[in-house]
Amino acid sequence: MIKIKETVIVEGKYDKIKLSGIVDALIIETSGFGIFKDEEKRAMLKKMAEQNGLLILTDSDSAGFLIRNHIKSFIEEKYIKHVYIEPMQGKERRKTAPSKEGLLGVEGVSQEAIVKALRQAGVTLDREPSEPKQQVTAQDFYEDGLSGKPDSAKRRQALLEHLGLPKYLSAKDLRKVINRSMDYEEYKTLAEFLKRKK
Repeated sequence: MIKIKETVIVEGKYDKIKLSGIVDALIIETSGFGIFKDEEKRAMLKKMAEQNGLLILTDSDSAGFLIRNHIKSFIEEKYIKHVYIEPMQGKERRKTAPSKEGLLGVEGVSQEAIVKALRQAGVTLDREPSEPKQQVTAQDFYEDGLSGKPDSAKRRQALLEHLGLPKYLSAKDLRKVINRSMDYEEYKTLAEFLKRKK
């Protein structure tokens, strides 16, 4: 597993599943062309870019480059690293026919091809500090009323709104964002503040 500092941007859920087995990083889907109309997601990507940088890993076809160029239109180039997978002919196992251009997408290429592309892009390994940073866990979310309780969804929405993140971000992805953008004590202070605010 390659631990990466940057937030990784992929097109869809199958790409995210593939990458999750290769890298330890926050992975965000564009939902294909959905990124063109999703202002909340664009705002979140800007924020993540400024904090940790972005790795854009889209398919090698024209649609992938269209999405990549769209992201470049609203995020400064200095925050972006481009990961290009080598164009390979074929079709993904789950599909009945190849794509329009006949190229494999991120989900269809080998792990070796993805690792090679990441190395070529100059990914930043997220070095472990000499003293490991305490992580916000699922148990913390439960104890702070952000999951597993009757009003958890409402509390999570308040936290997402406070942090300027999209309202549909899952609890798991929210924890990843928190662990990358603040330390444990900052999170606990924020959780207490939101409890008092209700």
